[in-house]
Amino acid sequence: MSIAPIALFTYNRLEHTHKTVEALQKNLLTKESDLFVFSDGPKNNSDGEKIETLRAYLRTIDGFKGVEIVERSENNGLAKSIIIGVTEIVKRFGKVIVLEDDLVTSPYFLQYMNEALTFYENESKVISIHGYNYPIDGILPETFFLRGTDCWGWATWKRGWDLFEPDGKKLLAELESKRLIKQFDLDGAFNFSGMLKRQIAELNNSWAIRWHASAFLKEKLTLYPGKSLVDNIGQDKSGTHTSSGKIYKANISENPITIGNIPIEENKEARQTIIEYLHSRRHGIIEKIKNLFKKKS
Repeated sequence: MSIAPIALFTYNRLEHTHKTVEALQKNLLTKESDLFVFSDGPKNNSDGEKIETLRAYLRTIDGFKGVEIVERSENNGLAKSIIIGVTEIVKRFGKVIVLEDDLVTSPYFLQYMNEALTFYENESKVISIHGYNYPIDGILPETFFLRGTDCWGWATWKRGWDLFEPDGKKLLAELESKRLIKQFDLDGAFNFSGMLKRQIAELNNSWAIRWHASAFLKEKLTLYPGKSLVDNIGQDKSGTHTSSGKIYKANISENPITIGNIPIEENKEARQTIIEYLHSRRHGIIEKIKNLFKKKS
């Protein structure tokens, strides 16, 4: 099994980044993995001081096969940083595992990602692998596919990332012309199309909604674990995407995930379970639920 490089995107949150790296260091394949840290430049002077403090910590990171830090002098914002960084890595290595600075992983996260990347490498219908899942009480299969992509601890190949379409207007027009809005919005459970419209209107700069729409329109699939291997600790005022986080708070699985021969098709039962989960928490949190993809800039 060829071990995929890890791309970690950071800005100025030392505490969050430390927790993210600390969790990665406890993964089974850490010593065999190359870590590439993309440190974005400051928006202002006060952020500059925080970034320098963070970068001093980044230079002390060990435990990986290798650590390479890319320090940007200018502020690109999260969307541009991820688009440029992921493109650079897949061109060099053919595949990548992507994390942001507020994602804490299970010790089995890298194992799951790498095994799935290897298993589905030549399956063109599969565009990516995802490590997060909602804290759903219902029983989900150990792994399953959903149409589209996701953004909290994910991986892809160059062939998958090559399908990324940055033009939100083009994506929305195609969704509308093909009458796919309802399906894209999980039958009204999640307002993905609204997020795409806000990206077009420059009210957010989400790379994630465009990545999801790109894959959805190409009828590509993403593999999910039934139990989450990722928890987002950034649901506070320190991050770009903030909310109470209650509907997202995951109990990280401490067990490995088995990658097996499941049908290469969207799991309708799993999709419906997620729709029901989102609908059940819709009252009182309709605005908060948008934050998964909102303002990823």
